[in-house]
Amino acid sequence: MTSNQLDNNTQHRHSQTQSRHKNYQARNGFEYFFKGWSLAFSPGIKRFVFLPLLANIVLMSALFYWFFAVLTGVVDWGLSYVPSWLNWLGYIMVFIVILILVILFCYFFSTVTNFIAAPFNGILAEQVEAQLTGMPAPDTTWMSLIKDLPRILNRELQKLGHYLLWAIPILLTYLIPVIGQTVTPVVWFLFTAWQINIQYADYPFDNHKIKFHRMRALLKQNKVDNLMFGSLVSFFTMVPLLNLIVMPIAVCGATAMWVDRYRHQAVFESTNQDFR
Repeated sequence: MTSNQLDNNTQHRHSQTQSRHKNYQARNGFEYFFKGWSLAFSPGIKRFVFLPLLANIVLMSALFYWFFAVLTGVVDWGLSYVPSWLNWLGYIMVFIVILILVILFCYFFSTVTNFIAAPFNGILAEQVEAQLTGMPAPDTTWMSLIKDLPRILNRELQKLGHYLLWAIPILLTYLIPVIGQTVTPVVWFLFTAWQINIQYADYPFDNHKIKFHRMRALLKQNKVDNLMFGSLVSFFTMVPLLNLIVMPIAVCGATAMWVDRYRHQAVFESTNQDFR
């Protein structure tokens, strides 16, 4: 078969895939999150949810136990310096500080658990994609998973580096009077929603060896839907108990969006590069 015939066949498969997925374009980011919820507990997928779910529950429980143990001591120490006649103001300030710290540490703890559970999330994304496309999932063994660990962890470090590159400057703007109390919280919310979306969307992209910068470029094609998805995941990350199960649900929802929105384009580009 000539290279022209290969290109024509590839383009034909690409157009078929596009027409097969065009009906899904009406789904928004919120709907993909709830699609992930149904997928996570569907037959054939549930057993692959167990390991990410177990890792998330154990790690998040341990981190929050440590966090609140430390926080209790800090609060008691801070209140000891507040005059008795200002106790009411002290409790209000403590509530505000605790609320801010809980929100910040929820995102931090989520990053830690995702880093550790990355190999299991990748397998879960493979199984969800196989179910949605009707194609067989890769035969991933424990040995192949161990061999792939350096590449997986390097990818997680890429995401962490990208996160810190933007997070640190944004957090510093909290120190700017007025702006830090008005503009920065909105910017921080949008930033974390986008970063959380990147975190979970990356699992199916990485399974297909799509470069990190290319993945981000493709996600920008649907900024609003990705922000909607990320904001809902962010919200559930901050809700006690629900934040223990949100990780596999987010992986499933992000994989569903990958299949509907990005898979055909990414695979088409990858196939073309292989033919050249």
